[in-house]
Amino acid sequence: MKWAPHVTVACLAEREGRFLVVEESTPDGLRINQPAGHLEDGESLVDAMVREALEETAHHVVPEALVGIYRWRHPTHGHTYLRFAFAARIDRVEPGRALDEGIVRALWVTPDELRASADRHRSPLVLTCLEDHLSGRRFPLDLLCDFPLTEEHR
Repeated sequence: MKWAPHVTVACLAEREGRFLVVEESTPDGLRINQPAGHLEDGESLVDAMVREALEETAHHVVPEALVGIYRWRHPTHGHTYLRFAFAARIDRVEPGRALDEGIVRALWVTPDELRASADRHRSPLVLTCLEDHLSGRRFPLDLLCDFPLTEEHR
């Protein structure tokens, strides 16, 4: 079988000093993560982040910058994840919208609360992305280039 990393996106949305996170059910129990998920076929990285944030939190977000690109190998099952983390602002919320399967709730936490719950994070990427965001790390979105699929490239 050919090796390929799992490409994921994550949303770092801050409001009044708090960050939007999700509590999700995983095989390892309830875990905390940024709104995040897998890139789907034919989808841009930015569109994937916007979609995942909405599906997991009921918040519409507007991407502002790329915070970083992270590679992490899960120590138990050995899958490699390539995460693109984005800074975003909240545009609006859809009250009552059903959240993705496995998402228990969305909540707003301070950086200190997120640091204090590190033992419950989905991966070490959660805290690393937060710290990079807090340090002001930002790259323009036009760093990413999506070529449209055409019939000749399918």
